[in-house]
Amino acid sequence: MKNTLFSLTIVALCGLALCCNRKPLADTPVTQEEMQQVYEAVKTPYKYGLVIAPQDGDHMMDSPTVFRHDGRWYMTYIVFDGQGYTTRIATSDDLLHWQQQEVQILGGGDLEWDISQQAGYAALVDIEWGGSYALESYNGCVWMTYLGGHFTGYETKPLHIGMAYTSPDSLIAPWSKTGSPVLSPLDSTAQWFEKETQYKSAVFRDTERHFGHDFVMFYNAFGTNPSNGIGAERIGIAYSDDMLHWTRYGGNPVVAHEEEGTISGDAHIQKVNDLYVMFYFRAFSPERPYKAYNTFACSRDLVHWYDWQGDDLIYPSEPYDALYAHKSYLVHWQGTTYHFYCAVNQQGQRGIAVATSADIGHSEIAFPSKD
Repeated sequence: MKNTLFSLTIVALCGLALCCNRKPLADTPVTQEEMQQVYEAVKTPYKYGLVIAPQDGDHMMDSPTVFRHDGRWYMTYIVFDGQGYTTRIATSDDLLHWQQQEVQILGGGDLEWDISQQAGYAALVDIEWGGSYALESYNGCVWMTYLGGHFTGYETKPLHIGMAYTSPDSLIAPWSKTGSPVLSPLDSTAQWFEKETQYKSAVFRDTERHFGHDFVMFYNAFGTNPSNGIGAERIGIAYSDDMLHWTRYGGNPVVAHEEEGTISGDAHIQKVNDLYVMFYFRAFSPERPYKAYNTFACSRDLVHWYDWQGDDLIYPSEPYDALYAHKSYLVHWQGTTYHFYCAVNQQGQRGIAVATSADIGHSEIAFPSKD
């Protein structure tokens, strides 16, 4: 009942009226010369190393989201414990030394559809490059989207996208959920690229209202292209005015690489000068000698994206990330860029690592020994 009343209150406060100042979407290419300037601004050639590693060798950490709140840095990240995903949080004063909090902020699935999987991603973080990175509140709450699923195991299909919220004063506490999935591959409105399952989502406030709505969600999903029969992960868009009711963009997917089994995923958007930059990862590309890496694409309107063709931002090069180096989250703070990512070693252990734009030393954190 509490969640129902909360949802009705939000709808009443926000309304569902369409915006009248929608801007037309125009495909204006972004050149490689422009993207070279972006690359020079965001590159992080110095790998600092792991900043969070599991204490138990069987647990796997993944998908960092970093933001600033009340003068401290916070990171939400997800943990797979062999049965399913839960969501944790850590705090820091300097972006390098992180204290894991002994609480699952999202877990213990109390809904039938998400009883085994709850992988959360903090929403409404300031997307301005070098900006505040503040966690914005909406209707008196802060928000996260989450990947939810009924079945145990590693990302066992189908997976859906849910929404959770809490008070800005209660980040390190269990978050409440709004109820049913906000997007599901089982929806009648689900598009071909998401018919099998949905994965990570990232939500921010679109101050320019490109779609005529306040909030935009980028999410990756798996489906089979009916035109060529290729099954792969691709990235699409949805939008909302109230964080609860989401409409899929009709031109999805907006990022797709049509090779069988490849992944284009985990979009993280920031505004760098006049360009939107999507930091994302690709995996199993026939163009690379390694399995997963972080790169970026640029857009002027959030719909038409152009891939950077130069050096990858992060790729496997160290023992702790020798298998996969992927899933970006970047912060540019006081002249230094921090590129957080999921590092996976050859034993399959997963932790959170960071690379930086300046040589500031190396972490002493290591994965626990695994026989």
